[in-house]
Amino acid sequence: MHRVYISAINQREFLLSPEESRYLLKSLRLHVNDRIEVTDGKGTLAQAVILGTENFLVKIKILSTDSITPPHPYLHLAVAPTKNPDRFEWFIEKAVEIGVNEITPLVCEHSEKIKVNHERLSRIMIAALKQSQNVYLPKLNTITQYSNFIEQTDDVHQKLIAHCHGLKKVSLVAGLNNKQNTIILIGPEGDFSKNEIALAASHNYMSITLGNQRLRTETAALFSCAVFRALFS
Repeated sequence: MHRVYISAINQREFLLSPEESRYLLKSLRLHVNDRIEVTDGKGTLAQAVILGTENFLVKIKILSTDSITPPHPYLHLAVAPTKNPDRFEWFIEKAVEIGVNEITPLVCEHSEKIKVNHERLSRIMIAALKQSQNVYLPKLNTITQYSNFIEQTDDVHQKLIAHCHGLKKVSLVAGLNNKQNTIILIGPEGDFSKNEIALAASHNYMSITLGNQRLRTETAALFSCAVFRALFS
């Protein structure tokens, strides 16, 4: 069944946004009395029916709602945006489909990209949420300086940093200890600096390797997400 997104399901009847209305009317060519699903991205999945249109906006009626248990454990990926924004957008889309819970874009010493289009990334995430039939929209944080991020994560159970420096590291699978909430740091194309790795280590981040191949930033981040969900889904 076709699914749409509403930020809050707190009443019985809704007018959908212009984007969702166009999607139902123009792309899917749905009509009055057609059934759809609605999610708020917070775990609610509702069954609804199309009542009609008002000023080109689709009006729907909620018929029933269910609450879906959130995925566990919680995965937070902190990733340096790529120089090519298309690659970072691709990562965002696929990570939402696989099941990331939170994403923080990072500004690192070797970063070539220090800004992201938060609004565009949010739209990509909503589209991926609907396409993957998920009901939990990941949290997308504003782009954050690396050192500030590290200082804010002391209370997290499990913290990993992936890098290519020749330091003592364990594999990603070995670093993932049971079903614990986890942060994984992925650096820019130029990798994390030695100072950044040392700062992470001082805050109890474990150094990990993602294998013998040198992966692009977006590949490394998506690989980490896929392995995590494969182990703990």
